[in-house]
Amino acid sequence: MLELGGAAPAADLIKDVAEQDFMAEVIEASMQTPVIVDFWAPWCGPCKTLGPQLEAAVTEANGAVKMAKVNVDQAQGIAGQLQIQSIPTVYAFWQGQPVDGFQGAVPESEIKAFVARVVEAGGGDASGGLDGALDAADEMLEAGAFDDAAQTYAAVLGEDENNARAYAGMVSAHLAQDDLEQAEAILNGAPAEISNSPELEAAHAQIELAKQAANAGPVAELTAAVEADPDNHQARFDLAQALLANDDAENAVAQLLELFRRDREWNEGAAKTQMFTIFEALKPNDPVVLNGRRKLSSMIFA
Repeated sequence: MLELGGAAPAADLIKDVAEQDFMAEVIEASMQTPVIVDFWAPWCGPCKTLGPQLEAAVTEANGAVKMAKVNVDQAQGIAGQLQIQSIPTVYAFWQGQPVDGFQGAVPESEIKAFVARVVEAGGGDASGGLDGALDAADEMLEAGAFDDAAQTYAAVLGEDENNARAYAGMVSAHLAQDDLEQAEAILNGAPAEISNSPELEAAHAQIELAKQAANAGPVAELTAAVEADPDNHQARFDLAQALLANDDAENAVAQLLELFRRDREWNEGAAKTQMFTIFEALKPNDPVVLNGRRKLSSMIFA
């Protein structure tokens, strides 16, 4: 996740910390490097999952953050002072003060985002920290945690107001929640310096397709119309839009390719234009994009 130089030995990064060591290993140590504290207990089921995931994320940070594991059964005084009411509880300390934290088991993507934020708080590698947070936000988006993803993208923009990837992620998160108006407002609010970036061009294409989807017709009726008259170009074009609105980009592109094959100049080349919009909205390595571009090229240069 983070490229910060040579890997530090695990024993230096992750330690079991007793109550008498807390001041030295957490408070004093955090004056130099952020320290994440995992409050756990042997009888805690969720702790057994969270602990190893947190250790892995800390190890990936290559020394930009350290981790202290505190057994609350053996450190009741510290747990009481910090008002630990349930476990697992995780706090991050920087320069002697808690700066972030969470309670309970959370998805691995959120753990990575948390560690990335802590690295940023400690002045670690900015690009690496932000990239780690963006990777985690992308994973949240894929998993359907749209609010969490949007919050992480927003946090990145708080650190880097010209981060095109974060703006595009915010747009995608709101589109996933059918909030087209807010998605468009976010895109329109992006700085002019990054307005032509590939990420925002893709976001613009996503918004355009979302607008089309709002007016898409029924797939069954349009399919019947195309089957009844294969040269009904408008019906085929509308069918492609309806398929796309139903998250079937592969068949949408197939219909547009067939329309292009039958009449590439129809409606001022609408089939080709629509395909390019779809390709731009999807990831460059998406199979739909790769296959669609190849088939379109073979038609153009045949």
